[in-house]
Amino acid sequence: MAVRHTVTVYGAYGHTGRFVVAHLRERGFVPVLAGRDTDKLNALADEHPGLDVRPASVDDPGSLDHALAGAAAVINCAGPFATTAAPVIEAALRAGIPYVDVAAEIEANADTFAYFADRARDAGAVIVPAMAFYGGLGDLLATAAMGDWTEADEAHIAYGLNSWEPTDGTRAAGKVSAERRNGRRVRFTGGQLEYHDDDLPTLKWSFPDPMGPRAVIGEFTMADVVTIPSHLPVPEVRTYMTTEAAGGLADPDTPAPTAVDEHGRSAQTFLVDVVVRSGTTERRAVAGGQDIYAVTAPLAVEAVDRILTGRTRTVGVASAGEIFDAPDFLRALSPHITLELRP
Repeated sequence: MAVRHTVTVYGAYGHTGRFVVAHLRERGFVPVLAGRDTDKLNALADEHPGLDVRPASVDDPGSLDHALAGAAAVINCAGPFATTAAPVIEAALRAGIPYVDVAAEIEANADTFAYFADRARDAGAVIVPAMAFYGGLGDLLATAAMGDWTEADEAHIAYGLNSWEPTDGTRAAGKVSAERRNGRRVRFTGGQLEYHDDDLPTLKWSFPDPMGPRAVIGEFTMADVVTIPSHLPVPEVRTYMTTEAAGGLADPDTPAPTAVDEHGRSAQTFLVDVVVRSGTTERRAVAGGQDIYAVTAPLAVEAVDRILTGRTRTVGVASAGEIFDAPDFLRALSPHITLELRP
């Protein structure tokens, strides 16, 4: 009989956290429901009878230790990650268990690499930030597209979202990131993050069928500018977002996601088109699916499963493409995404 690992989900009652809890149960794990709001945790427990509820605050290390006690791993779904990542990572290091989060915040992910790389490596610990739609999926696709290349000149990640109804968590994280940047924008160029004030261009991106050519916002920078360069020698990483999705995110009146199926997914669809270029040669990887928040759950849970079963390539702080076999990982997501690799 397979071991039924216990996995603490911090921020379990949030929009993405709920998907993670449900998917853990589908995969045979036993989630522990943790987070800051006891009432919300208890309400979620009513939907999942028998699961342990452990309230915990990032300001109270003892409560975090209790939340992680006996767990085989922790998945942090509680943003803003500028506030939660470091305390939960510290608790994971004290507990001696792997840490995975779903952070899309560029600066928070950069902080994780900067502050914990040496300690995690020396301890033989595993910390995987941005194991989500933004950051993780793009990194896996770029790594798979690279194939046997050891370096590339550019990586382009184009997000073809037909719409974007942001969660409260997305809006809160975006506000924190904007404050940390003093309202500036960020790009990855010349091998480093660069902050700037110039306007973002509107371009055309030729997505594969059935989406086809779409208007996109250029340099709509996401967490891929942290995850991909963390292990791939690519000095230029550029990301793009369809204008309709960017507009939905920017509009303060855009509603939160609304479930349209039995899995709780919204009607939102996506196509992530990744192109890596070396000289005049390009390679491409494309993934499609439904609901960017829902698809984060199989990404994070598959990561935990592979860590706990020893299917990893390194220790320390590592992005998805570095620590996992990227093509194999992506194929394992076939119930949740379509995949096309064009080496």
